[in-house]
Amino acid sequence: MARAIMIQGTMSSAGKSLVTAGLCRVFHQDGYSTAPFKSQNMALNSYITADGLEMGRAQVMQAESAGIEPSVLMNPILLKPTSDMGSQVIVNGEVTGTMSASDYFLYRHQLRPVIMAAYSELSALHDIIVIEGAGSPAEINLKDDDIVNMGMAEMAGAPVLLVGDIDRGGVFASLYGTLALLEENERRRVKGIIINKFRGDIEILRPGLTMLETLTHVPVLGVVPYLQIDIDDEDSLSDRFGQKKDSASPLDIAVIHLPHISNFTDFNALSRMAPVSLRYVDSVEDLMEPDLIILPGTKNTMHDLSWLREKGLEAAIRRHAAEGTRIIGICGGYQMLGLTLDDPDKVEEGGSMRGLELLPVNTVFAPEKTRTRAAGVTSIFENECKDLSQIDVEGYEIHMGRTTLAGDAVPFAVLTNGLKDGAVLGNILGSYLHGLFDGAMGVSLIQLLLREKGMDDCWTEQISAAAHKEQQYNLLADAIRKSLDMEQIYKILSAGHTEE
Repeated sequence: MARAIMIQGTMSSAGKSLVTAGLCRVFHQDGYSTAPFKSQNMALNSYITADGLEMGRAQVMQAESAGIEPSVLMNPILLKPTSDMGSQVIVNGEVTGTMSASDYFLYRHQLRPVIMAAYSELSALHDIIVIEGAGSPAEINLKDDDIVNMGMAEMAGAPVLLVGDIDRGGVFASLYGTLALLEENERRRVKGIIINKFRGDIEILRPGLTMLETLTHVPVLGVVPYLQIDIDDEDSLSDRFGQKKDSASPLDIAVIHLPHISNFTDFNALSRMAPVSLRYVDSVEDLMEPDLIILPGTKNTMHDLSWLREKGLEAAIRRHAAEGTRIIGICGGYQMLGLTLDDPDKVEEGGSMRGLELLPVNTVFAPEKTRTRAAGVTSIFENECKDLSQIDVEGYEIHMGRTTLAGDAVPFAVLTNGLKDGAVLGNILGSYLHGLFDGAMGVSLIQLLLREKGMDDCWTEQISAAAHKEQQYNLLADAIRKSLDMEQIYKILSAGHTEE
């Protein structure tokens, strides 16, 4: 069985995912077969594995950092919020149903055997497991039957490192308060403290670190600087959503920031391309006059389509479409571009809705979720999209609806299984493929947009998406090695959880 170490945080977005990924890469570089694990993840960014199962993107990113293929064993429970009060519950990669928060709270103790079965199987395959917690272990109202923080650490027999975010302020109070709210046996499990997202002169910080160690009797293992590492973000707290238009970039791409936006990692490949300024907008005022508008995926297409109308964004998008601006819809965004959306089984809102009527397609929601990896080649197009013809594409599908063509649109792509994906009509394009822009399609699209603006189109991507990720994971590992006492972390890992 593998040795285990667990990364917990004082709050959501303290940097647990990043530290976990960094340690995965360090252990991988040091020759250990390493895997990430998170018993329960709540996120709208998900991924389909090679065997057609759904898992959180954070564990996919961490698996890539560890140099291994993502497996649903790394994230046996995934919660995808459908509203403020409920979530779709995915167990071992498959949907079990939608539950209110209170119903799930009562149900979750039944998931312990599922979690331990996944963890045990993963542990038998690797040397080291780096476990990530969720939120804070000091949520005293949620501690009964905990399956994701100290409860998970106990199940795995793992020592814990506690991460605090200094960039938000109050890091000493949050670390001290978290430890103070833990039970004595839980406090003994915490073997080290990590300060994350530090900017400034560390010498000014040192007296506080010494005082924190004195008060908590837990060593500070290091201070990680605020890192500009380009890896996939997990949730809606992403810094990417605050990006503004860069006037120095020739291309302006606006992604509509839907209330239930999902898989916004689809656009990370575009955002790092040299000619592109990519921003997320949620108002007509912020939309302005972009070169490309993208409607992303969403966990609740019908609700977010209503929101689009209420915000006046539908009218603005239709105006841009009529003026020739390119519009692309991915997954739920593709569904919105169509003529109608029907929900006879109340998978989402129930009833029927008019779409944006920019593509002649109709969507009918069904309880069965499509989960598959897909590859193929784009169709032969004319006019506005002819330069996107016959391009190899690949990605994955996660959606509840079935969409059929009803008019003159051309299928976007023919897949290797013989099925057709998406639709193209003039300057409007829709597809179910997440990850579409990570390969040749992304580069070809940017070259096309540059040509349409009369600009030099000889630009090509200098590094592939895969090579870029490898570069970033290595940079992250370098920062972790420089910032943290890795010798002490290896000692903690070797000792496991002890009661001293």
